[in-house]
Amino acid sequence: MSDFPGWHGTTILAVRRGGEVVVAGDGQVSLGQTVIKGTARKVRRLSPGGYDVVAGFAGSTADAFTLLERLEAKLEATPGQLARASVELAKDWRTDKYLQKLEAMLIVTDGRDLFVITGAGDVLEPEHDAAAIGSGGNFALAAARGLMASEMSAEEVARRAMAIAADICVYTNGNLTVEKISA
Repeated sequence: MSDFPGWHGTTILAVRRGGEVVVAGDGQVSLGQTVIKGTARKVRRLSPGGYDVVAGFAGSTADAFTLLERLEAKLEATPGQLARASVELAKDWRTDKYLQKLEAMLIVTDGRDLFVITGAGDVLEPEHDAAAIGSGGNFALAAARGLMASEMSAEEVARRAMAIAADICVYTNGNLTVEKISA
């Protein structure tokens, strides 16, 4: 079973501009080189403790849902403290033998803070008000950074950058889920 490629969800992009953060995710789920589903929802709004957080995931879908559940538990324990909850999740992910095997990445935001969380123990606050993960992440990030010089809104930048990534990356499609959150 070690050759089984697993289910993968791919491109997520977050753009911060004009007092809001937009997180956009494509809908493609691939099994190896085959598209299994084109309308997956890889961007979610969580409201633990009454505080809204938007999270997007890339990687193995089951692993990502495990991480979202853990993040939600951390947020319930530390309401309104996304940075603290993110660091606690990254610590657990890095040190727990079960969690270490998870193959996914997260982008999370509460409208004020924006973080990329990885299994290597990273909680990164991106530069240039844009972050991306997944197979098409670098394409989407490059497009978003180029579009930031325009007068487009955060949502317009995210949608256009994701369209560019979908044109380039075979693991990214144009079926978007977009969530906005303000500080």
